[in-house]
Amino acid sequence: MIHPIEKKSYQIISDQFDFAGFDHLQQAVAKRIVHATADFDFARSIAFSFQGIESAIEAISSDAPVICDVEMVRAGITKYPTSCYLAETKSTVTGMPTRSYTAMKMAAEAHPKGAIFVVGCAPTGLFALTELASRAGFQPALVIGLPVGFVGAAESKAQLIESSLPYVSNTGDKGGSAAACAAFNAILTLAKSQDDSEI
Repeated sequence: MIHPIEKKSYQIISDQFDFAGFDHLQQAVAKRIVHATADFDFARSIAFSFQGIESAIEAISSDAPVICDVEMVRAGITKYPTSCYLAETKSTVTGMPTRSYTAMKMAAEAHPKGAIFVVGCAPTGLFALTELASRAGFQPALVIGLPVGFVGAAESKAQLIESSLPYVSNTGDKGGSAAACAAFNAILTLAKSQDDSEI
């Protein structure tokens, strides 16, 4: 059951932005991100690959692994098991490659097919995934690429959008853990709704 305050929030969101350019699945994700961030810029900059959400819904229904770039993203996903490989990495003397880059490489090697990757903080983590896009063995169900920052965030998302990987992303510097969690949680809700309708 939707809380009255949440219901009113979504009504305000629908009244203030025309989501007609999105299909019903994309609308659910876009509205959830706007709701989590109170920022309509996400509705204007969000980007979806063809069938990306559908692929993620199917993956969730099959209990696919979900890998997050940082623990803050994991903390925002409470109704589905997730993992983060960051704790298994160590900083180098030069700081390059970054721990996020190394962690995502490790995650991709451990889960080359059918996983969902959620990146809400580290652009280098997203770069690690897009570098694997040309490899036939790397076939994620979805990459939620919403890192934030002034160094590499916009570029990493542009690289994702131009890649062959299924994605939910956006253009520009804005992003963050709240946006990434919201995207995944919206897809999780869609997956559960689909499962309930099939009972």
